[in-house]
Amino acid sequence: MPRIRHGLGMIAALLVTGCGPGIGASPAPSPRASAPVSAKPSATPSAAPASATPSARPSGSLAERTLAEMSLRDKVAQLFTIVVWGQKAGAASKENEARYGVATPAQVVEKFRPGGVILFDWAGNVSGASQVAALTTGLREAAAKAGNAPLMIGVDQENGLVSRLKSVVTTFPGASDIGKTRKPANARDVARATGEELRDLGISLDFAPVADVNINPRNPVIGPRAYGADPGKVAAMVGAAVDGFHAAGVASVAKHFPGHGDTSVDSHTGLPVITHSKSQWRKLDAPPFREAIAHGVDAIMSAHLVMPKLDPSGDPATLSPRILTGLLRDELGFDGVISTDALDMAGVRKKYGDAEVAVRAVLAGADILLMPPNLPKAYDAVLAAVKSGRISERRIDQSVLRILRLKEKRGLFGPIRTDPGAVRSAAHLKIAKRVFAAVK
Repeated sequence: MPRIRHGLGMIAALLVTGCGPGIGASPAPSPRASAPVSAKPSATPSAAPASATPSARPSGSLAERTLAEMSLRDKVAQLFTIVVWGQKAGAASKENEARYGVATPAQVVEKFRPGGVILFDWAGNVSGASQVAALTTGLREAAAKAGNAPLMIGVDQENGLVSRLKSVVTTFPGASDIGKTRKPANARDVARATGEELRDLGISLDFAPVADVNINPRNPVIGPRAYGADPGKVAAMVGAAVDGFHAAGVASVAKHFPGHGDTSVDSHTGLPVITHSKSQWRKLDAPPFREAIAHGVDAIMSAHLVMPKLDPSGDPATLSPRILTGLLRDELGFDGVISTDALDMAGVRKKYGDAEVAVRAVLAGADILLMPPNLPKAYDAVLAAVKSGRISERRIDQSVLRILRLKEKRGLFGPIRTDPGAVRSAAHLKIAKRVFAAVK
C-alpha cells in the first residue's frame, strides 16, 4: 500500500508550533477545569545553571526559530504530554469533557496545545491500524490548526508485557525473552521492526527500551520487561535497541532512571526505596543508561523511587536535582530530553500535591511532564512559578528547545505520512518468528 501523505503546508512548518503496566488501569476522572488563558508575551529570560543548558547549535535552526516565536504560555504547554480519550480525533468523549472541558481529542489539542499525546488501549485509542493512523493524523492536524509546534505522539510499546498496540502490530518477544537469546542483534532487529510499524501508524516516539537491570526476583513492576539481571548484557541489548529505533526513524526513551531493577515495591501504587550506594549504582544500575547515551538515545525517563544514598532528601528521583541534573546531566553527560514517568502514579504523589509535583519536576531537570492527573492545575502551577521567578524562563526555554530539536530530528515539522497497510508485514513476522525460536 502506498504511503499516505497528508500535507500540512508551509504554514505548519513556520507557525509556532511511558510508563509501566500499572498505568493500564484507567484513572478516575478529574473535575472539570478551565484551560490556560490566551497567550501573552514572554518575560525576559533569567539565569539558569550551566549544567542544564543544551549544547550550542548553529543559530537559526527550525527548532530555534520556532522557540523564538512562542509565547511563555505556549512554551509551558510544550512541556506536557497528555492522554486523550477516543478512537477518532473528532469524536466526543465524556472523559475528555470531565477532564478538559471539551469533548473531542482534537479540541483538547487545540485548547491546551500540549507538546505531546500518548496513546493507550484503555483510553479507547486503539482498535485497528487504519483507525490509529487516522487518529494520529487528526491530532497532528489539530495541533497545526491551533498554531502549535508539531505534536509528538508517543506510546508504550515495549513488546511483551507492556504492549499498548498488541491488537494492531506484529507480536514480538518481550525484553526478557530477547535477553535470553544473548544476541544484541535481536534487540536491534525487534526495535527496528517495532519502530517501523509505529512510524507507519503516525507514532514518532516509543517509551522503550527498558534499561533497568532486574536484580531483584521479587520485582513486581519490571521483571520480564527488563533484558536481564546482568548489567553488561542489559547494556548491550539497550544500546542495540536504541540503534534499531533510530534506524526506523522513531525516537527512543530509555527508562527508568536511575534504575528500577532492585525493588519489591511498584511505584504505581507506592514509593520504592533502593539502598544502593553510589558505587553500587555505578556498577549495577548505570551501565545500560551510559550505553543508551553512547548510542544517542533521544530521551530518558525518570523513576518514581527514592535512592537515599544518591539523594538523602527523601524525594523521588523524578523530583531530585541531584539525580536528574547532578547524575544524569552532569555525571553521565546526557543532553537529550528527560521525561518524567507518569505523574498520576502514587510514587510521585506521596509527598507533594499535584501542582507542586509539576514545578519540582521542572526544577529537578525534567523536560517532559508526562500524564499529570490534572492538566490545568499542573499547567497553571508551572506558569505561576515562572512568573514569580521560582523557575526562570531561560530554564523553560532549555526544555522546550530540547523538545523541539527532538521533533525536528524525527521529521515532525514536515508533512504527515502514515502507511497502516504496511503493519504486520511478512518481513516483520519473519523477524518475530526467528527471535522467538532463538529464546533459550
